[in-house]
Amino acid sequence: MKIEELEKNLKQGILNGIYLLYGEETFLLENCLKSIKKLFGEKINGINYILIDDTNVNGIISDIETPAFGYEKKLIIAKNTGLFKKDLKKKSKNDNSNLKEKIDTYIKENIEQINDTIVLVFIEETAEKCELLTTIEKNGVVCNFEYQKPYQIQNRLKAIINAYKVNVDSNTLTYLIECCGTDMQELINETRKLIEYTGEGNTITKEAIDKIAIKKMESIIFDLTDNLGKKNTKQAIEVLRNLVLSKEPLQKILITLYNHFKKLYLTKLAISQNKDVTSYLDLKPNQSFLTNKYKAQASYFKLKELRRILQEFCDLDYKYKIGLIDLNVGLEAILCAYC
Repeated sequence: MKIEELEKNLKQGILNGIYLLYGEETFLLENCLKSIKKLFGEKINGINYILIDDTNVNGIISDIETPAFGYEKKLIIAKNTGLFKKDLKKKSKNDNSNLKEKIDTYIKENIEQINDTIVLVFIEETAEKCELLTTIEKNGVVCNFEYQKPYQIQNRLKAIINAYKVNVDSNTLTYLIECCGTDMQELINETRKLIEYTGEGNTITKEAIDKIAIKKMESIIFDLTDNLGKKNTKQAIEVLRNLVLSKEPLQKILITLYNHFKKLYLTKLAISQNKDVTSYLDLKPNQSFLTNKYKAQASYFKLKELRRILQEFCDLDYKYKIGLIDLNVGLEAILCAYC
């Protein structure tokens, strides 16, 4: 089941007997879990509300079978149990393959009873294909909470913004995502600040984002590289100094710069070999919007220049570690050399 379909069902009050919710987009996952808990109603810990993890997962069948005394149903949340990880070839003390088979068999044989008396929710970071997963797919709901694609994020943010009677256009939302990343929790936090700053009846602007939003370092490095590519020494150094003033560790700045220029180098290689840049950089679906930005910035440099910059970052790291140069001075020197 897709995330949007699950959210719609929960809004309509549809509560299934078994769920498997997993994936990287934990904000949306936790929101759905909150909706399940709200739909379930009153919860008394140990009576009609049971929490399970990898330390007590062996008792899950017993917990399912024990009546919720005084209550119609029991809510069992089993989080990070390890039941949906791949089985190792060699069995270890923590091997759960037998338990997995027992739970799978139990669900198949008692699905009607489970639907009548239990709401069982498995929460996992990842879920490998296995017989237990297939059984839950047939008898309940399996939802993979993948990172949202930019257009999906835009739709969600626009709905929140419009609900507060504030306006925003698609280009501004794209800019917000470019500046703040694709993590839904962080984006919603920044969106709420922008709503308060802009006020009812007004329109969120790029200028407001620049003033209010906390930009991700990756976004700031894009700004720095733009200035570097355009030979704007003053602005490139100013962006670097603002990063330092914001208490970002110099070593982290160096690593982020190195990784960014490595991506530009790979972008240049991909273009020269007529390969797909998105695949070549191994960008996730929610990062695909970065492809054009990498292409644009790669055009500022020759392949040899990018290799030389990467080597200079490596040399700076070495010289800094043996005490030959101050890291901040070294970074500014590299930027000045290529402006």
